[in-house]
Amino acid sequence: EAVEARQDRPEAEDSKNLSTDKKMIEMLAQELQALKEQYEKTAAELEQVQDRELRLKAEFENFRRRGLKEKQESLQYGHQNLVKDLLATIDNLERAVTHGRENEDADMASVLEGLELVQRELLGAIGKHGVKVIDPVGQVFDPTFHEAMGQIPDGSVEPNSVLEVLQKGFMLQDRLLRPARVLVAREVEKSE
Repeated sequence: EAVEARQDRPEAEDSKNLSTDKKMIEMLAQELQALKEQYEKTAAELEQVQDRELRLKAEFENFRRRGLKEKQESLQYGHQNLVKDLLATIDNLERAVTHGRENEDADMASVLEGLELVQRELLGAIGKHGVKVIDPVGQVFDPTFHEAMGQIPDGSVEPNSVLEVLQKGFMLQDRLLRPARVLVAREVEKSE
């Protein structure tokens, strides 16, 4: 009976089901097309982002290499200007030694004069590069910049004053390279 009932259905109902199925297929096809377009758009955006990421990585790597190269060059050649400034001093020292050997009977005053000239040149050369001499004679002892090598009783100056510099100190800009080695005054005791 069920078979007969199906066969008894009118063709209109079958065509109605076909048209509903057709509409459903068309709707699914449109949805599939929309999803496909969205996928393609998203895939293209992803490709652009990946390309941008790759370029940024390459750019960063180049930046890192440049920085490393500049740092190495700075370490290797950073003192080039100081060395250039010291070359004239080396030349003058060589001249003084040559002059002293050629004129062994020459008076010491001219040799000392030459050495003082070289010393001034050397101090001038390092001074151009921010090196300052610490020569604290007469100043109050400061352990930040001075190293006390001994104390001498002296009533003519204030206690803790620097009486004598045994070795000058040096600063590079605001950084201590070497403290000045000094003798410091102390009060004269009654037993002395």
